[in-house]
Order: sequence, then structure tokens, then C-alpha cells
Amino acid sequence: MSTDTRRDALWESGWGTRFTFYQPRNLAMWVYLLLVCAGAVLWVRNVAGQATAYGDVLVVAIVLFGLYGALFWWFTQHIDRYAHQSRKLIVVAFLWGAFAATWAMAANANGPIISLWGKGIGRSLATDWGAGLTAPFTEELSKGFGLLLLIAMAPRLVATAFDGFVLGAFIGLGFQLLEDVQYALTSAGQEFGANPVGNALTTIVLRMALGVAAHILYSAVFCTGLVYFLGRPAEPRRRGRGLLLMASAIALHGLWDSLSGFAGSNGLLIFVLVVILLALSFYVVTRAFKWSVPREREFMREVMAPEVAGGAITQEELDTLSGDRKARKAYRKAGHGHANRQRRRHLLDAAHDLADELARSGGQETPRVSHARTEVARVRGGSG
Repeated sequence: MSTDTRRDALWESGWGTRFTFYQPRNLAMWVYLLLVCAGAVLWVRNVAGQATAYGDVLVVAIVLFGLYGALFWWFTQHIDRYAHQSRKLIVVAFLWGAFAATWAMAANANGPIISLWGKGIGRSLATDWGAGLTAPFTEELSKGFGLLLLIAMAPRLVATAFDGFVLGAFIGLGFQLLEDVQYALTSAGQEFGANPVGNALTTIVLRMALGVAAHILYSAVFCTGLVYFLGRPAEPRRRGRGLLLMASAIALHGLWDSLSGFAGSNGLLIFVLVVILLALSFYVVTRAFKWSVPREREFMREVMAPEVAGGAITQEELDTLSGDRKARKAYRKAGHGHANRQRRRHLLDAAHDLADELARSGGQETPRVSHARTEVARVRGGSG
């Protein structure tokens, strides 16, 4: 493949494009700013009213869920081995989920709608089924609306379904962390507030354990489907697949919120349903990932193919860089001995750094690109 193909791939994928948040002529930015600020104000007011009584709980919850969020950030960087998404845009996505989707939108919609269910089907049924019939729609739509604003603010950076997957996951992370902090504060008041930190820790541990199959997962799947439904210049429109993924996210969310309706107070049945739902959720998110990531691999191949012709990397290394987890594992295992396997891993990291530098330069030769290419050669020279 030629350098022209590389430039076309970089342009189409948006890889290396810088994100500028301040766009005064873009209405989407003002809508985003208004709703995020409104949600932040509502959250601060809510927390301030509880901080006096449960300040220790608030600190513990923020620290532990902050560490949880940092672990998730590391994990997404680990799985995003192709066209890296803009970190600034990821932060913008996170803030939307944390404040706008949660407090400015969903929190103001859920209560009134559930009240209407109570009037329509009775309070008892609304208690068991109201959340499952309401939250999946209000919350997934509020998070999905955030992705629409991100597309309007950064159209080149939301180029593929995998971009929707990553940004959706971070929107869900923001939503989940602030929701979990509220759950922790609420649980602190149990037993008449006699053991606030202990009660909160129980809730925190439970929410963290089950969080991987909650808003993070739902939003990743929903936003992947939304990109497929809309279509992007780098992602052909597939409305059937998009509707399937969005409906799957809403259905999984609804089933989770309806566990009490299905099982009542039967603890064993709740446990069985949770296990089944977790397995189904992981199947759906894995399918969304496998559907969306091949386009990213194509971009990696097109960007790095000229480096094979130039001798910076080998064909085997290109196949590994643009391959899946099994390809990377096989490549590392092919190096005999622990030291050689480690050097092969470092060589892949150096080659990916070279791809990132090429993306930042738009495919042009710069001192940073030359340095990254030299680093690949240096690591290779020590591979023995």
C-alpha cells in the first residue's frame, strides 16, 4: 500500500485529529455545556445536603469509585490497540455521562414517569416493574444523546462503530460512578445511620462487582448500535444491526432493573437470574466489540503497510499489529524464552507508538516520526 493510501486512511479514520472543545459557532457545544453545568449544579446541591451527616462516606465512595474508574481507563487503553481515541474527547464523554445524562436528564425523568406507572398499573406493580419499564429508555436515550452531541462537535473523531463503543463506555462510566456514589450515600442512612461507613462499603463493593455489566456495558453497546444506525463516512450504515444492538442494550438494562419483579424476595432465584443476565450481557458486549473492531484493524494495516516496504517493520509484525488478541499472543509466544517474548512485546508497543506519531503528523515525516522509527529499530536490535 502507498503513502497516499495511508493519508486516506488517516483522514477517514480521524486518527491523530486534535479535538477542540471551544467551538462558539457550534450549537452542540452550547447544548453540551448547558446540560453538563446544570447537572453538575444539581449533583453538588444533592451531595451538599448529605455531606454534613455522611462526609466520611462521601470521601470513601469518591476515592474507591475513582480508583475503579482509573482501572477501567487502563483497561480501555489495553483493548484499544488501533486508532487511539482522543483523550480530551473521552473526558468530554465521561463528563456528559456523569452530570448531563445522569442529573440533568434521566434523574428528572425517571421519578415522574414511574409515578405515572403507579397511577396506571398500581403502586405495587409500579414498585416491581416501574424502574424496568422506565430507566432503560430514559437513561440509554440520555446517554445516546450525548454521543450525538459528540458527533456534532467532533465528526471526524467519531468515525467508526468502535469509536461509538469506546465513547459510549466512557459515557456509561461517568453515569455509573456518580449514580454509585449516590447509592453509597443512600445506604449510609440504613439502620438509622448507626453504621454509615460499613453499610456504604457493602453497597460500594456490590456495585463495583456488578458494575462491569451495568451502565458501562449498556452504553458501549447502545452507542455502537447508534453509530451503525446513523452511518458514518468510515462506517457504512447498517440499520438492522444498529437497531439490534440498541434494543439489546435497552432489553438488558430493563431485565436487570426488573429482577425484583421476576423473582420477588426469592434470593436463590435472584442469584440464578443475575448469573444468567451477566452471561448474556457479556455475550452481547463481546459481539458488539467483534463487529466493530475490524474496521479499526483495516486502518492500522493501511497506515503501517508502507513501513513494511521501508523496512521499519516486517510483514509478520504488520499482521500482528492489525490482528486480534490471539495474533498478538501467538507473536509473543514465537519468541523463545522469557526475554525474547518481552522484547517482542516491547517491539509491538514501539511499532504502535510509531503508528500514533504517523497519525499525529498526518502521515508526514517529522522529527517525532523519525524518532519513533528509530526506537523500533533500537528495540529490534536488542531482540537477539
